[in-house]
Amino acid sequence: MTDATSRDGTRSGSTAQPVGGAKGPDELRQQIEQTRGQLGDTVEELAGKADVKGRAKARAADLKDKAGAMSVQLRSSAAHAGHAVQDKAGRTGHAAQDRADRARHTPPGRARGAVRAGLGHPRAVLVAGAAAGVVVAASLARRRHHGPC
Repeated sequence: MTDATSRDGTRSGSTAQPVGGAKGPDELRQQIEQTRGQLGDTVEELAGKADVKGRAKARAADLKDKAGAMSVQLRSSAAHAGHAVQDKAGRTGHAAQDRADRARHTPPGRARGAVRAGLGHPRAVLVAGAAAGVVVAASLARRRHHGPC
């Protein structure tokens, strides 16, 4: 058995309810207001999508904010790195100063050992000195003959 729908939106053979599901005029008004609200939201969305200039300005503002935040972050990182480099340079400078101080005090002991070894082997020292003298003399003779290179 099929129900026929009349012109006023009621079905024959039923309890005379309108086809749209509204039970009365108040509910129908409520559905109309809800539909108008949804339609208004849709129109606003479409207008926003059509406003290319406005969207471009909004995007530019977002990018500007991100760039500002990135700038602050980079400055902070650079400052932190600068402090770290200064700290490391200070430690390295102190270490170099300590080594220089130790080097100033160390050579006399080593030189004394070399002098003692030389005193124990005078012929070796004599031969080494003579060889050094020959090298210096040959170097001077070459410079006089060829000029400074």
